[in-house]
Amino acid sequence: MTDPQRLKAAKILLDTKSVLCNATDPFVLTSGQISPVYVDIRRLISFPAERSILMDMGADLLKEKNIEYVAGGETAGIPYSAFLAERLNIPMLYVRKKPKGFGRMSQIEGCMDESGKNVALIEDLQTDGGSKKLFIDVLRDAGAVVKHTFVVFHYGIFPQSIQNMKALDVDLHSLADWWDVLEVAKQESYFDTQTLETVESFLNDPQAWRDDNAHLAKDTG
Repeated sequence: MTDPQRLKAAKILLDTKSVLCNATDPFVLTSGQISPVYVDIRRLISFPAERSILMDMGADLLKEKNIEYVAGGETAGIPYSAFLAERLNIPMLYVRKKPKGFGRMSQIEGCMDESGKNVALIEDLQTDGGSKKLFIDVLRDAGAVVKHTFVVFHYGIFPQSIQNMKALDVDLHSLADWWDVLEVAKQESYFDTQTLETVESFLNDPQAWRDDNAHLAKDTG
């Protein structure tokens, strides 16, 4: 049975339209691929009541992990690391994708004077986890011990996501994934039957769905 907390988080993401579904007019991603689902977790920062509930959940996930710092990944992870740092009453850092091109040439902003500190990387979203390596490597090079990463939303449909985390020796913590969203959407009839069936088909095999619906990519231009 799905954790009720994950279903609660999924409902908040649906209600704030931080996760979207469209079967007839699929979304065109940055990669140029099409998808009947889309995630916009950055949108949450404009919903104080809802984000507060989710950040309380996130703090509960992390508070038993002996975390001494949280570090937001540029840029989407920065607000969520700030929210969590306040709740956990610990210092916050943020990590740039590239070193700042002037002054101290910093790639990590904030202050971590001692090495060996337990730092959790905070981001808004994880698809396959590939982008996490850059931030984790920078933190580890600075002397941080990184064993945990937190995201508000994990796609939960790409095997390489878990493989990438294992390769980095990091535990991934998330509040919800697409399977949680689909369960809530079915229970509460957020979408019509066609949309729900389309989304489920995509989640079970994204590439097969894209192959079967390649004509829609041409239609969307």
